[in-house]
This record gives sequence, C-alpha cells and structure tokens, in this order.
Amino acid sequence: MKKIYLTLIVAIVSLKIVAQKNPAKELGAWYMYNGSHKLSEKFSLKTMAHFRFFEIGDDMQQFISRFGVNYKINKNLSATLGHSYLNTDNTFGIDGGSFNEHRIYEDFNVKHKVSKLGFAHRLRFEQRFFNSITGHFVRYQLGLDYPISKKWSTYLFNEIFFDFDGQAYNQNWLGTGFSYKLSSSIKLKAGYMNIMVNDTHLDRIQLGIIINTNHQKKK
Repeated sequence: MKKIYLTLIVAIVSLKIVAQKNPAKELGAWYMYNGSHKLSEKFSLKTMAHFRFFEIGDDMQQFISRFGVNYKINKNLSATLGHSYLNTDNTFGIDGGSFNEHRIYEDFNVKHKVSKLGFAHRLRFEQRFFNSITGHFVRYQLGLDYPISKKWSTYLFNEIFFDFDGQAYNQNWLGTGFSYKLSSSIKLKAGYMNIMVNDTHLDRIQLGIIINTNHQKKK
C-alpha cells in the first residue's frame, strides 16, 4: 500500500511540473465512460461518451459519443465497426462557434501478455464528415497495463494519427495513470494525457469509468 501512495504522490508532482512548464496553458480534463456489453460468444456492443473540457470543470471543448459492434475472432484478436458523433467548440478556430461531426470507424485489436505485462494494439481507420468536408485518418495505439495488486493496476499508452488529406503525421497522444477494479465488471481510472497537435501541447487530466460485462458469468 505504501508503494501505491508513493506512486500517486510522484504522479501528482509530475503533473505540477508539466503545468509549470506550460504556464500559459490551462490544465483541462476529460470525463469518460467506456462500455463493452456481451451479446453472444462472438459479438459485443462497444459504447462510449466523453465530456472534454478546456479547464478542469469549465468551458467544454468537445462532446463525443461512440457506438460500435465488436466481433471476437479469437481470444487475442477482434474487429469493430462503428459510428461516432462529435460536437466541438471551435472558438479558437478560424470561423469560431461550434460544429458537429460524424465518423465511421473500423478497429482491429490485438491483445497479448508478456509475463504480467499486458499489451493492447489498436489500428483504427476513420472517415470523418464535417462542414461538407471528408477526412481520412489512420490511428495506431499501443497500450500497456501492469497489475500492482488485485485491485490496482497502472497503464501507459501512446497513439499516433496519420491524415491522408492533410499533414501526414497529424498528432500524438501520450498518457499514463492508474485503474481500480471496483467489481468484476466495473473499473475506475484516473490519469494524465499530453496531446501534441503540430507544435501545440495540451495537458489533460482523465477521469473515467469502464463497464465490461463480457466476463460476467451467466446465472
């Protein structure tokens, strides 16, 4: 338990250091829900809702909801087809205001372990539709997960974006944090993420709940 407290203190101090390096930028927050709901041995529903703020509890930057159908190819490999809806504040953009966006996405997911360290690879193809514009993106995310105890685990991820219609290397997301197993189907997570878009770096706190009913036993 002392190790967990020490790790949390180090993480908090690190967040303060990052904020001090970027005094002109506000520390924002993402409040997140992610769900996976079993339909059959092969199919499950993927659901998501994110509320993303420029500041910790003020000035919403973006709302995003996502719905998809996942097909389990084997215990390590799966594929997802889905739709996303976004409403984004474009106050700092050229036209100002906000805009709505729809996306179609296709995911290919690979999971495996090396000893206790879990690896999760996600390759995502995305077609974006907004303001009479169509965009085509490819995203690759590598996630690592390591258990600290029966309840606690720590994670690290990095995701890169490639834009086929604009700048090839579009952006990078790097994040780390902790998750707590509340029950067999519910996890809570808290972490930090740095978003790099061109030469701009955004610092975000992530607070979320994950509901996964895929492993629940039938009564």
